[in-house]
Amino acid sequence: MSRFIGKAVHLLALGCTSLGLVCLAVFTVATLDARHAAWAAESAFDQIYKEMLAEPPDQQDWSEGRKKHYLETRAAEIGAPAGLIRIPSLDLTVPIFEGTSDLVLNRGAGWIEGTAGLGSSGNVGVAGHRDGFFRGLKDIKQGDAIEIATIDGSLTYQVSEIMIVDPKDVYVLEPTPDPAITLVTCYPFYFVGNAPQRYIVRAVLEDGQPLMSGLLTSQNSEPQQERTPKEKE
Repeated sequence: MSRFIGKAVHLLALGCTSLGLVCLAVFTVATLDARHAAWAAESAFDQIYKEMLAEPPDQQDWSEGRKKHYLETRAAEIGAPAGLIRIPSLDLTVPIFEGTSDLVLNRGAGWIEGTAGLGSSGNVGVAGHRDGFFRGLKDIKQGDAIEIATIDGSLTYQVSEIMIVDPKDVYVLEPTPDPAITLVTCYPFYFVGNAPQRYIVRAVLEDGQPLMSGLLTSQNSEPQQERTPKEKE
């Protein structure tokens, strides 16, 4: 009887070992598959950006100074963008980089530090120059779609409000109860010199869309005045 029990225990141990190896194999395959999917998504996203660089953006409405700054920074190393913003009604596609430095805003739009991460809940702040990539915002209308794409996927927002505020009115970047994106640029669009106001486009996430991981998250959730775009004509 004891020999039978010992053999049963031995077989059970072998079975558990085999099951463990199977589970480990499944976990390894799943992990590799997830990594491969992430790598493929990142590669595809990077390829889109390279294609954008190969063909300069439409600069028909840009100021001569902004065209010059774009060309001067074109060869600078900045890395791949964290996302892309697309506004179909304006035929506008702009890369989104981290921060609002001169280099960033000459090469695309900038995620405003302290606001929600791209694709996450809360209020995502994105800045751009009025005489460059964000010139077209002068023609945006309530109800227009704004698409945000990252390696995690894409989300569609709908313009709910357009405001003109003073630079000190940073309340527009404060957290919102519902997922939203706030585009910020200087105003008036054709003002000569340092524009005195800010043009704000607020869009809310369309219903039924799952949020993403929230790239470019910041521990500091309180936007400050210096995080709005500065005039650099």
